[in-house]
Amino acid sequence: MTRPTGADVRASCRSGKLTGPTPGLAPGFVQANLVLLPKDWAFDFLLFCQRNPKPCPLLDVTEPGDPEPKTVAPGSDLRTDLPAYRIWENGELTAEPTDIRDHWRDDLVGFVIGCSFTFENALLEARIPVRHIEQGVNVPMYRTNIACRSAGRFHGPMVVSMRPLRPEQAIRATTICAKLPLAHGAPIHFGDAAAIGITDIAKPDFGDAVEIRTDEVPVFWACGVTPQAALMKARPPFAITHKPGHMFLTDLRDHELEQV
Repeated sequence: MTRPTGADVRASCRSGKLTGPTPGLAPGFVQANLVLLPKDWAFDFLLFCQRNPKPCPLLDVTEPGDPEPKTVAPGSDLRTDLPAYRIWENGELTAEPTDIRDHWRDDLVGFVIGCSFTFENALLEARIPVRHIEQGVNVPMYRTNIACRSAGRFHGPMVVSMRPLRPEQAIRATTICAKLPLAHGAPIHFGDAAAIGITDIAKPDFGDAVEIRTDEVPVFWACGVTPQAALMKARPPFAITHKPGHMFLTDLRDHELEQV
């Protein structure tokens, strides 16, 4: 059977067949986070991404009112091609639709941001386990006490994703992920979750908890849900994002993001 492509996953989203999380789907194709903001908020957010490239590595930015990210997925439609979205009004989450055509505005600018699900493909190829894929759940994500660099109206804490690994696996994962800065790059923290402000690792702020075995340490990466934490602080009158774990599949291949 032919392996699915990014376009295949987008088609499943557009038809309504796929409404769940995307880790492990279309191996080899770059997955991405999404933020849609009104044009008058777009520059501040662009600056926020530029000042915080670890959690917010930009892959593409659309023209106002254009739902097609032409650089990373020509012919795609950001209004229909993700499994699930979040609607934000004044920093409050108001809905989680699977299609945003009824919410679309002609002044919206789309930001397509790199995602850790991309480096997970590289980890799996190196036979490094990814626990949330093994358990069939969404990746656990946490707010931290690490402050992002402010930009205009945007500020807030960094959000991290976590994968438990044995120490020797964590070393190999660091080497692999360091070559993928547009997919968040190397981990930012190992071990003690309390040191970065996480009070209960069994209760993630986003996603699902996973098993951490006695011979493993939690390994934390910067996460593309960080913009959602910043939206809650900045409180723009209107915004749309992906639902955490429900990503946009691009036509880019993982190896295109590698930097030696």
